[in-house]
Amino acid sequence: MPCSDSSADEGRIVLRAFAGTLTGRDWLQVAAYVLASLLAAFAGSLAALFLVPLIQPGPVLPFGGGILGSPGSLEADAALFAAAAGLFALSRWSAACLGARLAARYGMFLRRRVHARLVRAKLAALADSTSAEIANVLTYNVEIIVNGFNALLQLLVAVLTTVVTLAFAFWVSPPLVLALPAFAALAWMATSLFGREQSRIGRRYVADMTRLFWRGEDFPRRLRHVRSFGRQQADHAAYADMAAQLGRGYRRRLELAAHGRLLLELLATAMIAAAFVLAHRWHGIDQAALVAVSLLLGRLLPYLALTRQGVQQLRSAMPAFELWQRYVSLEADRTPRAHDADGDLPALRIRRMRLPRSLVSLEVRDLSLAPGELTLVCGGSGIGKSCLVDILSGMMAPAEFEADIAGQEIGFDRYRALVGRSAYVSQQVRPWHASVRESLLWAAPEASEALMWSALADVGLDKRLHRSGYGLDTALQDSTSRFSGGELQRLLLAQVLLRKPTLAILDEATGALDTASEREVLSTLRIRLPRTALVVVSHRTGLATMADQSLEIDGSGVAAAVRHRQSAEPGHGPAALALEP
Repeated sequence: MPCSDSSADEGRIVLRAFAGTLTGRDWLQVAAYVLASLLAAFAGSLAALFLVPLIQPGPVLPFGGGILGSPGSLEADAALFAAAAGLFALSRWSAACLGARLAARYGMFLRRRVHARLVRAKLAALADSTSAEIANVLTYNVEIIVNGFNALLQLLVAVLTTVVTLAFAFWVSPPLVLALPAFAALAWMATSLFGREQSRIGRRYVADMTRLFWRGEDFPRRLRHVRSFGRQQADHAAYADMAAQLGRGYRRRLELAAHGRLLLELLATAMIAAAFVLAHRWHGIDQAALVAVSLLLGRLLPYLALTRQGVQQLRSAMPAFELWQRYVSLEADRTPRAHDADGDLPALRIRRMRLPRSLVSLEVRDLSLAPGELTLVCGGSGIGKSCLVDILSGMMAPAEFEADIAGQEIGFDRYRALVGRSAYVSQQVRPWHASVRESLLWAAPEASEALMWSALADVGLDKRLHRSGYGLDTALQDSTSRFSGGELQRLLLAQVLLRKPTLAILDEATGALDTASEREVLSTLRIRLPRTALVVVSHRTGLATMADQSLEIDGSGVAAAVRHRQSAEPGHGPAALALEP
């Protein structure tokens, strides 16, 4: 079934956006690819013509005004054919190599572009995104787009080959111009057959792959959950259903390709045969000319199938490209942020701070942040704790903000600059590095081995690594390592120790530790980081006994910090620094 006008318009929009992602260097390589493809098409057509004397020997080819005169010997005819065929093969090889480089560069560009936007996106812009969809965008989704890009290059080859081959055929036998409308109809059918269904299957395929990514997230932990409920069979059945749906979609794509290829080849064969009959009856074309045209047009039959397959791959890439575009278009956080600013965090007091109403209705009052102090934030789930720590870390702007240092008013931009050297660790974050060494050097690139071992000892992980036999080079992703959730949390806390931030926010970052180990690790952090303000988010209210202040969020819409220990007035302690307005 032909595509509707809306589908065609959508396709043109996506293709324009597709072209807009190419750089100037890419366009130069595309131009070189076009030239190599043109040369291949020209050489291939010449090879077909030089084959005629080998099939029907004669002194001169009876077309083209004697331009392609036969040398008169079989050996010379064979040499001409071999030279043209060799040039054709070499040109096709050059075009293929250029296409491979183009596709590789394009895939690299797509991944870098979307990742660069993701790491700079506003957190609020990612609120409706799932980690499975993001993983899909960064991995398999890009492969689908690159396949579509390859298909576009192949379609370009098919178009160039068709134009050059038809030009040679018309030169050999001008009456074949009568067949031009038929070939135009074939080209239209190649791009239109089953288009709507192919687009629907492509979108469904991207959605199903995202669902598979989602089901595969953190599989070992999810497996424990499934087994504890005795739902292994149900989980397997659900996965089998998705796999079957993917299989049906893949089968249907191949069936559509086969249907279209069969129809196009049958129609093309009938049209070529009809063109020969008409040309011979109307103008009495020489037999050699018919042989030459047969060879030329016969070259186009594989390209008809290639065109159909390329159009289907391109349609499959469109929904993947639309998903990529959606993430590339995420609103970026353009607020200036001071990274690794020198100096300590002065003791400051946040008199009043209101969170964005679009996220949660919460106002925080009388919250102090000072070096060496620990603030406990507790409350129920979904009540605003994560949004609060996003603002405290400077990653999100509040709706209202009133704060001062020693009575001197500061705005949120100034606050954001002061906490530029921060560290945020969440219970949901798992180290993604290959080894312990790589993980620690990621946090502190200049750290020596001695410093890394000291940090590991402070969090109670050094003995575990010594026993492994690999020390700092112990693999994190290897199944033989078998790091527990608590051990991975300790590793992330070692990153905090090495970074020595002005503000450290631990969002349930010690939840996998037992109570005694949690208190021990937090006490060590306070001792080792005397110039760091610690904010600990936890459901364990017992930690209030070691906190300097607590902020309990109870759902009333207003939360005021309660101090457990008296400290120097904010701005007058030894860690405070004089600030310019």
